Amino acid sequence: MADSDYDVVMVGAGHNGLVAASYLAAEGLKVLVLERLRRVGGAIATEEVFPGFHVPYCAYVCHMLHGKIIDDLDLRAHGFGVHQLEVWNFHPFPDGTYLLGWHTTQKLHKELRKLSEHDADAYLEWSSFWDRACGIVYRYMLTDPPTFAQVAQEVRGTADEAVWETMLTVPMRDLVERYFEDPRIRAYFINAQDAGDPSAPGSVLSVAYIRSGALGKPENRGIPRGGMGKVSEAMAKVAQSRGAEIRLGVSVKKILVEGGRATGVIMEDGKVIRAAVVVSNADPKRTYLNLVDGKDLDETFVDRVKNLTTRANCVKALVALREFPDFSRYLGSGFDPRLAAYIKICPSVDYFQGSWDAAKNGVLSRMPLMHVQFPSVYDRSLAPPGQHAMSSWSLYYPAHPKDGPWDTAKKQEIIDVHLDILSQYAPNFRSLVLDFTLETPMDIERRIGMTDGNIRHIDVTSQQFFSRRMPYRAPIEGLYLCGAGTHPGGELTGAPGHNCARAILRDLESQPA
Repeated sequence: MADSDYDVVMVGAGHNGLVAASYLAAEGLKVLVLERLRRVGGAIATEEVFPGFHVPYCAYVCHMLHGKIIDDLDLRAHGFGVHQLEVWNFHPFPDGTYLLGWHTTQKLHKELRKLSEHDADAYLEWSSFWDRACGIVYRYMLTDPPTFAQVAQEVRGTADEAVWETMLTVPMRDLVERYFEDPRIRAYFINAQDAGDPSAPGSVLSVAYIRSGALGKPENRGIPRGGMGKVSEAMAKVAQSRGAEIRLGVSVKKILVEGGRATGVIMEDGKVIRAAVVVSNADPKRTYLNLVDGKDLDETFVDRVKNLTTRANCVKALVALREFPDFSRYLGSGFDPRLAAYIKICPSVDYFQGSWDAAKNGVLSRMPLMHVQFPSVYDRSLAPPGQHAMSSWSLYYPAHPKDGPWDTAKKQEIIDVHLDILSQYAPNFRSLVLDFTLETPMDIERRIGMTDGNIRHIDVTSQQFFSRRMPYRAPIEGLYLCGAGTHPGGELTGAPGHNCARAILRDLESQPA
C-alpha cells in the first residue's frame, strides 16, 4: 500500500485515538496511526520506572471507560479486565479517625455514622443529588455535545431542573457545608476537580463529570489487571485486528494543509504521508498552535485556542517501597492492605482551599491533595515479591511557578513535603522508600506531549464543558480532533474517540460518491 492511499491518518496513539481508529477501521477505512513514543496509550500506560516496579505513569484507575465502548470493541476478549475495589478509598485524619469509602450507599452510610449520625443521614440526600447530577452529564457522554441552553430546556419542569441550576451556580464548598456538619466528613466529600477552587460557582459541574463514571457497570471499574497499560494494549489489538496499522517511534512534524483542506502529515524526517482525513489525538493547543500552520487558521480561532485554560495541574509521585506502609494506627494490627490500596489525603476543607490558592498564585503548595494508590496490592505482577509500587496524583501545582521553572531543587522540596505528610499517617514510610521520583507538569508535558502536563488536555470546567469544549471538526476541512480536549472531556472514557469517529463517518457518508 502506498502512503498516499490511506483514508485516515491518526496523529497519536492515545486511548481515544485507538478507539477512533477501531471504529473507523471496522467500517473498512484504511487507517494509519502514528505515535511518537515507542508504546501505545499516551497517558494510559504502565511503565517500569524502577527495575521490577511497574507504575501507572499518569492514569491509575479505570472508572469511566464507557461500557458501550468496552462491548463494541470486545475489549475483554483482547485482555481487558479489572480488579474491582470494594473500598474505593481510605481517608485518614490527623486525629486518628478515618473513613473507608465503601462503594455501596448502605455501607458508606454506616461508615459515616462512626463520626456523625446527622451527616450519615444527610449523606442519603447527598447521594440522591449526585445520582441526578451525574445522570445529567452521563446521558450526553456518547452524543454530540449539547449547549447549556439545550440541557436547560431538556430538564425544564423535571426534578433535574433544580439540580442543573445548582451544578452551575452553587460552589462545591457551599454544597458540602449545606449538607454536612462534621469537619472531617466535609473534608471527605470536598472536591473541585478541574475547577480547582471549591468556592467557585461551577465547581459542582466539574465534580459531576468525574463522578458520572459511577453510573457505569461495577465490573468495568477498578484497577486494570496487569496495569493501566493493558487497557491501551487491548485497544491497540482491536484496532489492528480490524485492519488499522500502528507505527511507533515516529514523530509528526506538521499537519499538511493544501487549498484549505488537510491532506496528510509531514514527518520529522520530511516524509509526507497523505490521507483523505487527518485526525489529531493531541491536545487542542499542541494541534492548532504547533502542528497546524497559523496561516491556515482564523486569528480569532487561534486566540480562542490560546485562551483555553490548563490550570488544574498536578505532580505525580512514583515510589518503590520495600513493604506496605504501616497504617495500623487507623486500621489495627494485621490490617488488610486492600483497605488502604487507595488513600486520599485531605485533612480539611481549608486545606483543600489552600492547595488551590497556592497553585493559582504560582506557588508550590505544602498542602497537596494526595490521591495515593498501591496497585501492587491487587496485582502482584507490578512489584517484586513482598514489595510495593506506589503512585500519587497530588493537586494542585502550577506548570509555571512564579519564582522560576521547575528544577531539581523544587522537585526535591515537594518530594520532602510528600515524605513528611505520608509519614504523619504511616510513621515508617520514609524507611520503606527504595526509590522516589516526582514528575512535574513539565515532565509530563515533555514525556507524554500534553500541554502544561494537563492530563485532561484542557480543564474540565463550566467554561470548557459540553459544546464549550473544542469541536471534533476543525475549522480546516478534513481535519478532526478526537482527544480529551473535545466533548465530553478527559479521563479514560473512550468517549471522545467514539464520538469523533461517528462524526467522521457521518461526514464521509454525506459526501457525493
